[in-house]
Amino acid sequence: MEQIISELPWRDWGLDFAELRRGGWRPKPFNEFIVKIHGHCNLACDYCYVYEMADQSWLSKPKAMSREVFRGTCELIKDHAVGYALPAVNLVLHGGEPLLVGTSELEYFARTAREVLDPVVRLRLGVQTNGVLIDEDVLRICERWNIKIGVSLDGGAPEHDRHRIDPAGRGSHARVVAGLEQLLTPRHRHLFSGLLCTVDVDNDPIRTYESMLLFEPPLVDFTLPHGNWTTPPPERGLDQTRTPYGDWLIAVFDRWYDAPVRETGVRLFGDIVDLLLGGRATSELLGLGPIRLAVVETDGSLEQADDLKSAFEGAARIPARGEGNPLDMAMWEPSVMARQIGSTALSATCLECPVQNVCGGGNYAHRYRAGEGFRNPSVYCADLRKLITHIESRVHADLDAALTPVSVPTASSEIPTAGNPGESRP
Repeated sequence: MEQIISELPWRDWGLDFAELRRGGWRPKPFNEFIVKIHGHCNLACDYCYVYEMADQSWLSKPKAMSREVFRGTCELIKDHAVGYALPAVNLVLHGGEPLLVGTSELEYFARTAREVLDPVVRLRLGVQTNGVLIDEDVLRICERWNIKIGVSLDGGAPEHDRHRIDPAGRGSHARVVAGLEQLLTPRHRHLFSGLLCTVDVDNDPIRTYESMLLFEPPLVDFTLPHGNWTTPPPERGLDQTRTPYGDWLIAVFDRWYDAPVRETGVRLFGDIVDLLLGGRATSELLGLGPIRLAVVETDGSLEQADDLKSAFEGAARIPARGEGNPLDMAMWEPSVMARQIGSTALSATCLECPVQNVCGGGNYAHRYRAGEGFRNPSVYCADLRKLITHIESRVHADLDAALTPVSVPTASSEIPTAGNPGESRP
């Protein structure tokens, strides 16, 4: 059934992309690239959407990206960037666990990316890692090639080790902290881009957040466990009268927002505030801005974001069609276009929602329902609405207070009243 669904014409899901093209709509070029230099991982996190969910295509792909494929990928990105006059691109070395490639390959990939792309476009180079393999050799390479490092951490040891275990069932927190401690030395701290935390509502929200603050991250990124209407996330279910994730995030928001000094940025909260005030989101999780992200697998094939692997086999796949730069052609794939057309791709329920411009329907992968596709509200709909309206009420209350004129006593108000000689008016 799922394979049949994945091949249905998109107009059967209520979207007619041929009509959009005839009407003059044009896609935005890709400007963010997740390049999977290693397809396996040294941990066995039980919530992983790559290894534990619907799409198991990683099993048929090379374990690691070859040098030839990586250089070819950089050349494709270069041509795409030049062809669309992009001022900058982000390239994230990813996996699996990218540091499993070893230091010699990491050095080659970083040097090659700089050699090919730096002359034609401003390149922001990063790596997202579970942190276990961070050592001085890795850090020297990242220093040499200016690679920013993001680390996955789910809180303190009890919170983190609940899910982020190795294949032998041992928690990884102590090893991640050891890697972070090397990253956070004065010589290397500037490479630290932030922490990525997957929310578990069984963990205490304040303890989780404050455990991450101990590392003074420049940014904390909270992500919701991937799931959908067919395969709901943990503790979420289909009952939209409950808001376990919204309540958890509200507790963290209030702790973050009420801090007397800014302790860190939180991408999710910052994006919501920016969108409420008419700005734009910085990630694909919220808002109606076009998604301009492409993933390159270890074999060089193109896909959309990995979170789509939680929906069904092949949901992230971008077919190779025709001649020319695959990135240029991928912009016109219906599955890619659907994530660039804003409210046109939203469900009727979302279009009637007062927070649609902020929520944007939620993460695209979380909208999937077998037999219906992705034109649904997020399975986290109730949680997101509660979180957004809470943040809106807090921000608007503060804005109203800041804009309320302060009453300044006039000279006449200091004169005693006739009926009460010698007494000032209150």
